[in-house]
Amino acid sequence: MACFTVPAVEAVVVAVAAKIIEKKEKDPVTVNLPTQGGHTETVQKTPFSRKLKWLSWLQLGGCVLLAFEHIWHGEIVPWFPFLAAMSNPADAAEMFHEMATVGVTMAILTTVVWVGMLIVSSLIEKRAIRNAAAAAQE
Repeated sequence: MACFTVPAVEAVVVAVAAKIIEKKEKDPVTVNLPTQGGHTETVQKTPFSRKLKWLSWLQLGGCVLLAFEHIWHGEIVPWFPFLAAMSNPADAAEMFHEMATVGVTMAILTTVVWVGMLIVSSLIEKRAIRNAAAAAQE
């Protein structure tokens, strides 16, 4: 009934954290490697604040997906209290149970996908630096 609020709350918290970290971050980390012909190649690492924004967007995507499903099934209505389960106290217990199971599962799943994205991003950055260094030595 309201499981989409769990990833929405996480998305907001992560977005605020990303803004705070973005203000504290210095210039992006760049690696300048010499190449053949006397030129240099610059490889830039992705700042952590941008990676946190990825998580925020993933969480918002999960939130929209769950909200759409609830609108489709008539569990979200255009009149107060907007959630059909809030009008009946017996349904509220079911709603909180769904938030604790489905909402938390969606939040965890999108966070795990984000960690996978971080691993792949790190591997790509390392490969780019290694390839640039190898090209500079040739």
